[in-house]
Amino acid sequence: MSRTPTSPASAAPAPTAADERDLVARLQKGDAAAYEQVVRDNGPRMLAVARRILTDESDAQDAVQEAFLSAFRNIAKFEGGSLVSTWLHRITVNACLMRLRKKRRMDEVSLDGMLPGFSPDGYVTKSTDTWVDRPSSMEQAELRATVRAAIDKLPEHYRIVLILRDIEAMDTAQTASLLETTEAAVKIRLHRARQALRELLDPALRDHPDSAAVPSVRVPSSKNQSAAQGSAKNSGA
Repeated sequence: MSRTPTSPASAAPAPTAADERDLVARLQKGDAAAYEQVVRDNGPRMLAVARRILTDESDAQDAVQEAFLSAFRNIAKFEGGSLVSTWLHRITVNACLMRLRKKRRMDEVSLDGMLPGFSPDGYVTKSTDTWVDRPSSMEQAELRATVRAAIDKLPEHYRIVLILRDIEAMDTAQTASLLETTEAAVKIRLHRARQALRELLDPALRDHPDSAAVPSVRVPSSKNQSAAQGSAKNSGA
């Protein structure tokens, strides 16, 4: 199998139910053209998912290859309960998590230093300034790079939960199942990861007296870190 394409495919109309049934039937019969179609249509998206979870490009490429091989080996078991693309997304995430379990990152720091500090009477020791509207001078690419760099600083267990829940849009139960942990643990890790991410992003995104030197962005509290999530997702990394 050739390496996964790295450039996004042009937008195609969403497949109909009939299209999906036909594709699955062709795959299960071993139709080579159907396999090529699946790789062509889904490879770029799968690689984007792998890049968000894995920090090494070679690992991301290998994980996608493993995901395709796993999917094709098990296509006979696919019952059509979801779209082929949704099925492949889950397999890709699983492949990435398997690689992480085999290759734990060694340069992690403790999450405690990234969380807000509190005084003995319960008050936050450092005030968090409001993030203001991003000025036009701050390029989207810069924002995406800032968010991605901050996410990559999180300890592995927190980083993965944040990515699966806030970027890959998986629910708590799905995330807990993939990580082989409890839903309560996922909720706790996600809360702490969001807190830490806010602290990590604050120096670059808060309302700074010298706005020309430190660009800012406003993230409405009702949406948590929705802008940050979107920036990381759009990075394709």
